[in-house]
Amino acid sequence: MARSAAAADVFHAVAETHRRDILDTLIEGEKAVGTIVSDLSLPQPQVSKHLRVLGEVGLVRCRAEGRRRLYSLEPARLRPMREWLARYEQALSDRLDRVDDYLHELQRQGEPQ
Repeated sequence: MARSAAAADVFHAVAETHRRDILDTLIEGEKAVGTIVSDLSLPQPQVSKHLRVLGEVGLVRCRAEGRRRLYSLEPARLRPMREWLARYEQALSDRLDRVDDYLHELQRQGEPQ
């Protein structure tokens, strides 16, 4: 199943470690660039570059407050990733259920008759 271009962009955006770190820090709520820089100990130009990429794919929203730019998370844009991961979570759950069934069968076979 092919992903749409927009979904592929979201996957590409979160593939970078520092961008995921930025998303993690924005879970706590809206933050200014300077606060993100302090939280992550990254240079301001690097944080701004990553915020631009995250903004382009709709994962973060920016609003102006005077001279400051405040960024917030747009978690709904992570839906393509959640849907993609759900298939693997289901496959893992199915496998664990089969292991559980197998262990119960072994336990029953080991019981005295």
